[in-house]
Amino acid sequence: MINRSIKQILQSDLKTYPAVAVIGPRQSGKTTFAKTFSSRYYDLELLDDRTRLDVQWPEIIKQKDLIILDEAQSWPQVFPRIRSAIDNERSRMGRFLLLGSVSPALMKQVSESLAGRLSLVELTPFLLSELSMNQMDNLWLYGGYPEGGILDPTRFPRWQKNYITLLTQRDLPNWGLPAKPPVTQRLLQMLSAVHGQLWNASKISQSLGVDYKTINTYIDYMTGSFLIRRLEPCHANLKKRLIKSPRIYWRDAGLLHAMLNITNFDQLLSHPTAGASWESFVIEQILGALQAKGQSYQPFFLRTSDQKEIDLILDFGQKTWAFEIKLTTNPSPGEVKQFDKIADQIGADKRIFVCRIPNPIESEQMNVTNLPGALSFLENK
Repeated sequence: MINRSIKQILQSDLKTYPAVAVIGPRQSGKTTFAKTFSSRYYDLELLDDRTRLDVQWPEIIKQKDLIILDEAQSWPQVFPRIRSAIDNERSRMGRFLLLGSVSPALMKQVSESLAGRLSLVELTPFLLSELSMNQMDNLWLYGGYPEGGILDPTRFPRWQKNYITLLTQRDLPNWGLPAKPPVTQRLLQMLSAVHGQLWNASKISQSLGVDYKTINTYIDYMTGSFLIRRLEPCHANLKKRLIKSPRIYWRDAGLLHAMLNITNFDQLLSHPTAGASWESFVIEQILGALQAKGQSYQPFFLRTSDQKEIDLILDFGQKTWAFEIKLTTNPSPGEVKQFDKIADQIGADKRIFVCRIPNPIESEQMNVTNLPGALSFLENK
C-alpha cells in the first residue's frame, strides 16, 4: 500500500481533537486510507449502515475504537449526535473520523454542529511525493486518482470519462448543483478549453445561455467538489495596474486530458494546452505537498496589464515565495531575469523557476530547478 503524505498530520490531530474530517474528491483513496486506522466503518450513503448506526448508537459511542463515518454529509442527522457524544466526554480524543467528498455540504454541518471540536485534513489524489520521482510524467498524463491509470495505465482515459459522467449525472445534482447534467457536461468542456486562463464568467454564460451569476454559482460547486481550483490574483502594491480576475484550473491533470481527448504522452506534448497543463500540475503538486505538512499559507498569482506575471505566489505570513513554471528543459537567461525582476517588485524572499532542467542551478535567492527539486525546497522549509 502506498503511504499517504497526510498520515502524520492525521495521527497528530487524532491525539488532539475529538473528531477529524478527511475531505477530498471521490475516489481519491479516503476510504482505503481511513480503514488503516480502524475497522469500525460506516458508509452513510447506505441505508443498512445508517440503520445500524441509528439503532446501535448508544453502544457504538461507548467503544474505544475510532469510528469512521464515510460520506458524512449525506446523513445530516448524525452531526448533532456526534456533538452530543463529544460534549458528554470532552476529554476523549480521536473518537470520530469523518470522510466527505464535497466540502460545501460537509462544511455547513461542521460549522453548525462541530465548530471547535473537529480538525480538517484534505486528501488529494496521489502526489509525486507519495510515488517514485520517475513516475512524474505518468502522474502528469494520467492524474493521481488511484484507479485512473497511475497504477494501471490501461484504465486511462476511460476511467476519467466515466468518473466525469457519474459526477454530472448523479453526484453533483445530489450535492445541490441546480444545472441539468447536459449543461454541466458542456460547462466542463468549456472549462477544459479555458484551463489556466483568466476567468471570464460572462463569456462562458453567453455560450451556455445562462446568467453569469449562475455560472459563478456552478463554479462554486466545481470548486467545492475538488474538480476545479480558483487561484486568486495577488493585490500587491505595485505602480502597474494588476489583473483582478482569478485563474481557473482543473485540479487533476488526468481529468483535464481525458476531457481534451489526450490519450498518450506524445499527444500531450504537442497539444496547445500542454504548457498550461504542466503549470497547473506543478501548482497542484506544490500546494498538495504543503497541505500534507499542515503548512499555513495563502496561494496567489500575479499578472499586470502589460503581461508581466508570476505563476504562483505563496504568502507564508512572514515570508513570500514566488514560482515561475515553464515547460522547458532550458529556460533562457532573459526569462529568468524577467522573473527575478518582477519578484523584486513584490519583495519575494525566495524565487523558484520550475522547469524540466536536468541539472538545477541554485543560489541563495534564485533557484532554477525541476519539480522534484522544488518539492525538496518545500520539504525543508
